[in-house]
Amino acid sequence: METIVSSASAVKKRTNARYWIVVMLFIVTSFNYGDRATLSIAGSAMAKDIGLDSVGMGYIFSAFSWAYVIGQIPGGWLLDKFGSKKVYFYSIFIWSLFTLLQGFVDVFSGFGIVVSLFILRFLVGLAESPSFPGNSRIVAAWFPAQERGTAVSIFNSAQYFATVIFAPIMGWLTHAVGWSHVFFFMGGLGIILSFVWLKVIHDPKDHPGVNQAELDYMEAGGALINMDQKTTKKVAVKGEKASQLKQLMKSRMMIGIYIGQYCINALTYFFITWFPVYLVQARGMSILKAGMVASVPAICGFLGGVLGGIISDWLMRRTNNLTLSRKAPIVIGMLLSMSMIACNYVDTEWMVVGIMAFAFFGKGLGALGWAVMADTAPKEISGLSGGLFNMFGNVSGIITPIAVGYIIGTTGSFNGALVFVGVHALLAVISYVFIVGKIERVQLRPFGPASAVKGVSR
Repeated sequence: METIVSSASAVKKRTNARYWIVVMLFIVTSFNYGDRATLSIAGSAMAKDIGLDSVGMGYIFSAFSWAYVIGQIPGGWLLDKFGSKKVYFYSIFIWSLFTLLQGFVDVFSGFGIVVSLFILRFLVGLAESPSFPGNSRIVAAWFPAQERGTAVSIFNSAQYFATVIFAPIMGWLTHAVGWSHVFFFMGGLGIILSFVWLKVIHDPKDHPGVNQAELDYMEAGGALINMDQKTTKKVAVKGEKASQLKQLMKSRMMIGIYIGQYCINALTYFFITWFPVYLVQARGMSILKAGMVASVPAICGFLGGVLGGIISDWLMRRTNNLTLSRKAPIVIGMLLSMSMIACNYVDTEWMVVGIMAFAFFGKGLGALGWAVMADTAPKEISGLSGGLFNMFGNVSGIITPIAVGYIIGTTGSFNGALVFVGVHALLAVISYVFIVGKIERVQLRPFGPASAVKGVSR
C-alpha cells in the first residue's frame, strides 16, 4: 500500500520543465519570423525611397531564402556536432546583428542600397538556417510522441504571433520615424534575447528544473533525452553522412513530406513578404493600417496553429495512429487555405480580411510539418534530417516571392498571385494523401553498399 501511495506521489510531483522549453522556443521563433517580416512592413516605404519595382522587390524578398536554403545542411550538421544550445545561441545573435545593420543601408546611394540590402538579407537567412532544425531537435529531445504535435504547433504558430505583435509596431515605426528604425528595433531586441537563451535552454539531463520522474515520462513516450549527451566519440567514416542523406532521399514517405512542406511554405512566404504589400497596393490601405490589418489573419493563423497541434495529439491519444493524427489536420487545413482565391471576387475590405483570416486559420491548422519531422527523423542525424526537410521547404521562399513579383509585374494585378498560392495548398493535400503513405520513424541501415531506408513504427 505504501509503495502505491509513494508511486502516486512521485507522479504528482513530476516536474514540467519541458513546458518552459517550448515557451522559449515560441519566443525565439517569434523574433525569427519578426526579423523575416521586417522588409514586408518597411518594403513599400523603402521601395519608394530607393525606386524598386515589384520584380526588384521580389528578388530582395527572396535573398533571405537563397541563403536559408544553402545553410540548411551545414546548419543541421553543426547542430548534430555541437548541440542545439550552443549553435542556436550563435544563430540568434548573428541574425539579429545583421537585421540591425539593415537599418544603415541608406548610408549608400542608388544601386549600392539594393546590393547592401540583398547581402544583409542573405546573411540573415544564412544565420537563421539552424533555427527550425534546432527547434525540431529540441522538441524531439524534450517531448514524448503524444505531446509532440502540440509542442511543435506552439513554436510553429509563433510565425503568426510575430505578425500580431510586431507588424503594428513596425508599421507605426515606419510611419512615425522611418523604415530604418524597424531594423534597429528588431535587431537590438534579438541580440538581448540571444543571451537569455543561454540562461534558459539546457539539455534534458542537465536542466536544473527537471526531476527523474519527468525524465522517465519523457523517455517512455519516445523523447530522445540523450540526444546531445557526450558519449565516446565515434570515428567519422568518410562518406557516411552523404550515404545517410541518400537513404532519406530514397524514401517515398520523406519525398512526399518534402513536397508537402514546400507547398505549405508557399503560403507562409506569401504572408510574410507580399501580403502587407497586397493590402497597400491592391487594397489601397496606408502602411500603418496594413500593419494593423495584417494582424487579424495572423491571430487566426495562430489560433489554427495551436488547435492543429491539440487536435493531432488528441487523435494520437484516442487512436494511437500516428499517420491519421498528423495527416487529418494537414489535409483539412490546406483545403481551408484555398479559400484565399475568393479574395479575387470581392471588393469589400472587411470581406477580404475575413477571407484571408479564414485561409490563414486553415494554414495554421495544417502546419504540422515539423511535428511529422520530429516523428520521422532518424535519431542518428536528427539535425541533418531537419536541415534537409527545411531546405526543400524553403526553396519555396526563393520561388514564391519572385514568382509573385513577376505575376504582378506582368499582369498588373494580385489576382494571379492568389491563385498561384492557393494551388500550392491543393498540391500539399495531394502529396500527403497520395505520396507520403504511413508516417513512421526512419531507421538508417549501417553504412555500406547495401544501405537503404526502412521505416519502423513507433
